[in-house]
Amino acid sequence: MSQSQWLERYQSALMRNFGVPKRVFVKGEGIHLWDADGKRFTDMFSGIAVGGLGHGHPAVTEAVASQMRTLGHISNLYASPPQIALAERLVSLTGEPSRVYFANSGTEANEAALKVTRLTGRTKIVAMTGSFHGRTMGALALTSTAKYRTPFEPLPGEVVFSPFNDVDALASVVDDTTAAVILETIQGESGVIPANSEFLTAAREITRVHGALLWVDEVQTGIGRCGEWLTSVADGVEADLITVAKGLGNGIPMGACLATGPAGELFTPGSHGSTFAGNPIAAAAGLAVLDTIATEGLLDNAHAMGRLIKESLLGLGNPGIREVRGRGLLLGVGLSDQTGSRIVDAMLDAGWIIQAPRPDVLRLAPPLIVDAKTVAEFVEVLDDMVRRVRNNDR
Repeated sequence: MSQSQWLERYQSALMRNFGVPKRVFVKGEGIHLWDADGKRFTDMFSGIAVGGLGHGHPAVTEAVASQMRTLGHISNLYASPPQIALAERLVSLTGEPSRVYFANSGTEANEAALKVTRLTGRTKIVAMTGSFHGRTMGALALTSTAKYRTPFEPLPGEVVFSPFNDVDALASVVDDTTAAVILETIQGESGVIPANSEFLTAAREITRVHGALLWVDEVQTGIGRCGEWLTSVADGVEADLITVAKGLGNGIPMGACLATGPAGELFTPGSHGSTFAGNPIAAAAGLAVLDTIATEGLLDNAHAMGRLIKESLLGLGNPGIREVRGRGLLLGVGLSDQTGSRIVDAMLDAGWIIQAPRPDVLRLAPPLIVDAKTVAEFVEVLDDMVRRVRNNDR
């Protein structure tokens, strides 16, 4: 069936919240995707930073298939060995005594963390301008972008927004009634904006002074995306709550809320739950992802390929590229004009998948398995497309 036929069926059957898709993909292998018309694409976005191991990785495929043959679902009235083993692995990544709540997505992991904060007896949450934490009502209340929030207001909770990377502003709004401060180490949806180290250190100090929790959303930055298991831990930030998802399941819906120290004791039997969360199949996928990242040296590769992309793009002398920011393989290409969406479309037509979170920013999140040859090809094509779009504006 052709792509146009599939899209016609899509538009008649699905709700319109995603608009009309630009392509219908039918196959994936490694860093490549194929659409319904047989055209091949190179995926430099990983399904919004999800597919760290690329498409159809044999370790994940075998783990999921083997687990499905063995035990697929039991609900959270019971436990399974993969669930317990994955929880132990995630605890080890925090470097301190922690407990894990499994979820089905990053949004759900943040919903769980939000409920944990309520058990402190406080209700005020301080979130950051430019933040994105999910689309469910609780997570949306913590998300500052007006276009996501406005249609669904009033939103729940007592949430105060403070300017990102502004220590004085944060100190002025956190007080003894604050339950938690939530932040991202890199604001991906806002255009790949990194938090500076002074801000992260100050956030920890300020929350400690007022007895509030520090909650770090690593849904996009964690599990190797930035060349670290957890960027906050790598940077020495001792968070009380860390949420992860995206890359943890490599396409299998999977998320987790990690609570360290006393925060890990706040959930008690009946506090929270989910029928599918932490099911044996998802847990097996998560274990396979962690094992593969470790054994294939993909943390180091994320650093190396991220540096190569940055240096190569900045070395082009392309007047349409202002800067390249980010960490590991979560990068933002700052543009000199508002042509982001047009460049994304031009790249797609040329067989490359990227995204523009803002009109003047391109977001890159290639699989952690990306190699130098692919990077060189990508940089050459992107250079050409940025120049073409820029010249067409003149």
